[in-house]
Amino acid sequence: MSKNYVLSQYKMAKKLPFGDRLFARAIAAKAPYFKTVGARVVYLEPHHCECVIKKRRAVENHIGTVHVIAICNGLELAMGVMAEASIPRHLRWIPKGMSVDYTGKAGSDIRCVAQIAAEDWKVGDLQVPVTAYDQAGKPVVQGHIKLWISEKPAKTT
Repeated sequence: MSKNYVLSQYKMAKKLPFGDRLFARAIAAKAPYFKTVGARVVYLEPHHCECVIKKRRAVENHIGTVHVIAICNGLELAMGVMAEASIPRHLRWIPKGMSVDYTGKAGSDIRCVAQIAAEDWKVGDLQVPVTAYDQAGKPVVQGHIKLWISEKPAKTT
């Protein structure tokens, strides 16, 4: 089996100065909307991804905390990068929904985490648990992103 492209690109970028910024730009080139939250992937292994959203004016709400929609975007980014770095080659995924609870005040930088087990990659619905933590490690948003997992169609020649 060949290496996973996303995982190998992440590992290569981490070796470079400002590699996290380069990797973030590569993600934004594929999915431009993710550029809006300015999240950076800080940890990526198969079935586990973490990204950080810096608390700054562009992602704050009217009370000066990180807006929950920015956090949801960070959670979706973590899930998407994790999925691309993990899914078996014969499968594909598409998001079907997201369900989150706001469990705390997001008054600091936010770490967004998506993690599943390797055996979870099966055809059908997959609930990916996602959690956002403040700098003290307290969960501020918890939920699931529902994916539809299907077989890749056979390639025609």
